[in-house]
Amino acid sequence: MAGAIIENMSTRKLCIVGGILLVLQVIAFLVGGLIAPSPTTAVPYMSVKCIDVRKNHHKAKWLMPWGPNHCKKLKDFDEAVSRQIEANDIVFAVHIPLPSKEMSPWFQFMLFIMQLDIAFKMDNDLKENAEITLDVSLAYRDDMFDDWEEIAHAIEIRKLKCTFSSPKTVESEGRHYDCDFLPFMEIGSVAHKYYLINIRLPVNDRKGINVGIGEIKDIRLVGIHQNGGFTKVWFAMKTFLTPSILIIMVWYWRRITLMTRAPVLLEKVIFALGISMTFINIPVEWFSIGFDWTWMLLFGDIRQGIFYAMLLSFWIIFCGEHMMDQNERNRLSGYWKQVGPIAVGSFCLFIFDMCERGVQLKNPFYSIWTTEVGTELAMAFIIVAGICLCLYFLFLCFMVFQVFRNISGKQSSLPAMSKARRLHYEGLIFRFKFMMLITLACAAMTVIFFIVSQVTEGHWKWGDITIQVNSAFFTGIYGMWNLYVFALMFLYAPSHKNYGEDQSNGDLGVNSGEELQLTTTITHVDGPTEVYKLARKEAQE
Repeated sequence: MAGAIIENMSTRKLCIVGGILLVLQVIAFLVGGLIAPSPTTAVPYMSVKCIDVRKNHHKAKWLMPWGPNHCKKLKDFDEAVSRQIEANDIVFAVHIPLPSKEMSPWFQFMLFIMQLDIAFKMDNDLKENAEITLDVSLAYRDDMFDDWEEIAHAIEIRKLKCTFSSPKTVESEGRHYDCDFLPFMEIGSVAHKYYLINIRLPVNDRKGINVGIGEIKDIRLVGIHQNGGFTKVWFAMKTFLTPSILIIMVWYWRRITLMTRAPVLLEKVIFALGISMTFINIPVEWFSIGFDWTWMLLFGDIRQGIFYAMLLSFWIIFCGEHMMDQNERNRLSGYWKQVGPIAVGSFCLFIFDMCERGVQLKNPFYSIWTTEVGTELAMAFIIVAGICLCLYFLFLCFMVFQVFRNISGKQSSLPAMSKARRLHYEGLIFRFKFMMLITLACAAMTVIFFIVSQVTEGHWKWGDITIQVNSAFFTGIYGMWNLYVFALMFLYAPSHKNYGEDQSNGDLGVNSGEELQLTTTITHVDGPTEVYKLARKEAQE
């Protein structure tokens, strides 16, 4: 009777906790959908053609497109021809941001893509597989009257991919090619108020530099940066969630250390998952408001990579600990076939990220997508990662099915137990199935919301209410995984309540006075719980 009462109380507690977590999950989505603005903003920039006729161009001053000290401008290249101004004396200047505006550290990063307006001309056609050479420089200042300070200078090559829908005849001269956007620049911080980009297209007929690239009319840039309002909401979530996960981690590990046995593998993995989640949560981004930390994007990628590698490893071990026999359980070496590929894949993605964003720390104009080898390598990584993710999800579903079958197959042993013990183990099995279904639901929601955020316009409008879908995706999924880790540590922490004294000693060989566990993990003071014994026996058969 006492066992039934305890079981009902624990089930009631589980329902209460589940309801609270569901409410918090809804709040996480609403924070992004209703409070935060769109995560990013795209700003178009049209370059201004400036004249620089001095001998040493690279030692020259910076050319401003507008303002009190603006450069001498050209309306178009026909004017340059009439004034006998050479292509090497023309500089495309772009000031960031637009007039009467300022950049802010709350924007976090700047990503720029380039679009070339190339006109068809019979005597200057765009050749196949043409490459354009860019001599680019980036500078900053924090006052409109300060001198410009150089950030980076580089010679970059971009491959042009353009199509021309009309027949190449005299009548089609002046019509523009349809060209793909080109990756141009990425900076991991926005520490200054004003930025200036100077772009030159050096021409050298003897070396074939910028020959056969058509007649370039204009250079357009599209700058993408994070919205300051979204950054503040994001920082606030991180600041709130960090102590929440830290508190549950301390409580969880304290419950484990109070046991008379050493922590088992699954408990260690759950704690490691909590550490990786805390690593993501710690709001070090606050320092980026006052410091020029250009490595924050790379650091963020590393933190996410560690968490997802830990999460994938946890799912494997979580399922495996309910399927393997006693000889293979509770040892990390028993999972090397499953965990090994996760580690190798994570390391490969880390190397790929270092080759992209790692190089951009020194040269923000670099992109691995600018060469054929780099593009093929990057696409190979993405395709392989996508295939591995799909296979992993299918494999996880199969393992969950196996575990369900193993445990359900032994539920026939439950009627032989006393009523109190039977209710206890039915609750354990229910909680295990509940956690497995929540795991699959979280993984599925992540994929679904990612797809929805990619195919929608970015917001939904219901009457006077506008929901930012992309912001809701970021805050909702981020909150969901925090709640998932929180629930794991809460449900799988060892319980120190004593089971009642009315059990039968013949119930599967279990002595009375055993410690009552809230979970199906190996949390018994002297060994594995009975649900594990049931699962192990099924595996051995």
